[in-house]
Amino acid sequence: MLVATILALLTIFEATMNRRDFLRANSSICAGWALSRAVPALADTPPAGHWRTFEVVTQVELLKPNGISHLWLPAPLIRNTPYQNTISTRFTATGGSARLSKDKQSALGIVSARYAANTKPALSLTARVALKNYAVDLSSQATAPPASQTELDYFLRPSRYVPTDGIVKQTAVKATAGATTDMQKAQAIYEWVVENTFRDPKVRGCGRGDIRLMLESGDMGGKCADLNALYVGLARSVGLPARHVYGLRIAKSELGYKSLGLPTDIATKGQHCRVEVYLREHGWVPVDPADVRKVALEEPPGNRPLSDAIVSRARHSLFGSWEMNWMAFNYAHDVDLPGSAGKPLVYFMYPQAETAEGRIDPFDPDNFKYEITAKEIS
Repeated sequence: MLVATILALLTIFEATMNRRDFLRANSSICAGWALSRAVPALADTPPAGHWRTFEVVTQVELLKPNGISHLWLPAPLIRNTPYQNTISTRFTATGGSARLSKDKQSALGIVSARYAANTKPALSLTARVALKNYAVDLSSQATAPPASQTELDYFLRPSRYVPTDGIVKQTAVKATAGATTDMQKAQAIYEWVVENTFRDPKVRGCGRGDIRLMLESGDMGGKCADLNALYVGLARSVGLPARHVYGLRIAKSELGYKSLGLPTDIATKGQHCRVEVYLREHGWVPVDPADVRKVALEEPPGNRPLSDAIVSRARHSLFGSWEMNWMAFNYAHDVDLPGSAGKPLVYFMYPQAETAEGRIDPFDPDNFKYEITAKEIS
């Protein structure tokens, strides 16, 4: 009876609306109605809306300087994208000198400041960005303008903690077994990461991003820099260009997810990385399996199963769309900080500092004080 009803509705509505719109409008008819992951339900996808402008201010103070000191801050994305335009980047180094360096391939901007001994280092960065919700119509037959081969090759390369051989390659081949198209492979990897990982609240910061260690140890817990790095490595290992997009949550979620937004204008602990995967038909496609796991763990009342309706809604949405209450910094990994004597960073989302004694722990508030605030200005 239910099947007959659905078929009748299809007959009535297909004359006035395409199948995609019908599925969106009627996705609640039956809990067992299987929507394609390529066709997100209307309620699950952030509305395109309009460009919103935000001002994000980062203020850093080194409380215990020793000898010559350095401070570094990530600047907002140095290229314009369908979801972000960087309007301005202004910075002031009290007691020192500062400059902005850029790397085009990784869209990386680094504000670096140097301070002489016997000064009290402080650095402020004020960024203005325009943001717009980002969704790719994965059912469209239109072909996106191709990216350059140089860009695609760059985002197929392995990195120190994101290799593409050995256990990473073996895992990706198993995860994509039976998939014949790039779309199918990208979705299969997304589902595999969601199913086989979990968010571990004990992990410091955003995680290490060491995916070989995750797979070899069998410890599949982590945060965004772990879970989304896993997606990047698996995708690259089967020939799909993919990139981390490191950034910062700066506003509440208009979709109602308390776990995926900020309750106030304080963004100091809002660091979060996302992922884009390249599909020839659609260009760069937004995905975020780590946030599916964040919703499962943190969305009140917490510890929701993957079968939960709210988790399912996030899972459906986060292959193909992002809500832009978040500002992107860069695509960079293995980042060398200008003038630093320390090792490269796995990723660059957090303020960094260095004295004559070495690199300062960015999670140590007794020695390294910083605050990030964000407000919407138009």
